[in-house]
Amino acid sequence: MDMEWLTALGTAFVLPAVVTAVIAYFCGCFNGAVIVSKYILHDDVRTHGSGNAGLTNFLRTFGGPWTFVVILCDVLKAVIAILAGAAIARHLVVDDGAILVLAKYWAACFCLLGHMFPCMFGFKGGKGILSGGTIAIMLSPKLALLVWGGFLILTALTRYVSLGSVFAAAAFPVGTWLFVSHDPVIMALAIFLGGLVLWMHRANIKRLLTRTENKLSFHKKE
Repeated sequence: MDMEWLTALGTAFVLPAVVTAVIAYFCGCFNGAVIVSKYILHDDVRTHGSGNAGLTNFLRTFGGPWTFVVILCDVLKAVIAILAGAAIARHLVVDDGAILVLAKYWAACFCLLGHMFPCMFGFKGGKGILSGGTIAIMLSPKLALLVWGGFLILTALTRYVSLGSVFAAAAFPVGTWLFVSHDPVIMALAIFLGGLVLWMHRANIKRLLTRTENKLSFHKKE
């Protein structure tokens, strides 16, 4: 009887969670900055500037219309990961509002992990701001307004993308508590997501504190 219960539990929850994690992770691995720079422009963005495979470093290094392709990749992979997580939960677990929210946060975590640590690109990816911002939009309009509003205002006023990014990461779990859910598991995932982005910006935070951080520019590499 115990084995039957464990099998039922695995089918109901563990298997969908694993499938969601795998799909979301490989969605995240589809890094637009690396793909465009390495395979189209034949000049890996990770060998320039900050060495980061993210939108800001791509913009500073290459600029131009290819930037929009990078944006599209980072947005679409987050959208697909969240939709996949919700669909799997709805069809394999239960069509319940709280479960769907949990599934979306679960998928979001693994999408960002894939973006930051892509297995096919040597586990060297981006910092997750654009994909994270897309995730916020997919989760809650009010959460997105808080995250994106603070990011855009701080970036516009200071021209420090990293400062806006740090605010967005710190505001994400706060916004989750205020606008999405008080569920402890969802809050744990929200804190993990925000903390992950902050961790990826640890060098930027150090440079902000020492006033050596680079400001946003639209320089195109010759």
